[in-house]
Amino acid sequence: MSDPGVAAPQAGSPKKARAVPVWARKSTLVLLIALLALAAFGTTTQTWMTATLDPNQVGQAGAAQSVIQVQGSKAATTVTALALVALAGGLAAAIAGRIARWVITAIIVLASAGVVTAAATVLADPLAAAQGSIASATGVSGSQAHVELTPFPVLAVVAGCLLALAALLILPASRYWKARTKYDAAGAAGTTAAGAAAPAGPVDEIDSWDRLSRGEDPT
Repeated sequence: MSDPGVAAPQAGSPKKARAVPVWARKSTLVLLIALLALAAFGTTTQTWMTATLDPNQVGQAGAAQSVIQVQGSKAATTVTALALVALAGGLAAAIAGRIARWVITAIIVLASAGVVTAAATVLADPLAAAQGSIASATGVSGSQAHVELTPFPVLAVVAGCLLALAALLILPASRYWKARTKYDAAGAAGTTAAGAAAPAGPVDEIDSWDRLSRGEDPT
């Protein structure tokens, strides 16, 4: 016999919104990708290697600059551009549709692979990577030098690997994200009818801005 003081649950009552894991939150993932892309970009502004020239080879032209510091932007020129591509892709993933997110994920992964490859090339042959800076400073190409690497090329490799992993999280995490276009809404399972109120659930900063841009009150 049921307790009359306890109301029976209604058959048509809406289910409780599924909790979004921390790693799958849009704001968290976009911020993570942006920070990793900026970290890879930031390494290129630092000194990647120090080249000590042989005065017998460079002669008087290079005697004044026997030690040359080579920045990452000169040792691996592609890292700077690829890091910016990954940064733009991470920001675009926040407002992209389902199909576009696949494309963006592929772009970020490819950019990350380029960052890792370029930095690994410098680690494998630092003298070849420093030849451009040595030739610009001394006017002599093909000079021999003692090259010492700094930790920043390794940090660029680590940032590139983590950036690729973060980009791959976009695909499973986007299952928790709300549909942004009418095409996404039509293809998503269990979507509400047009004009119906959105289900209750946590709203992140990006969703709030999108609602404000549509003239809705996120509060």
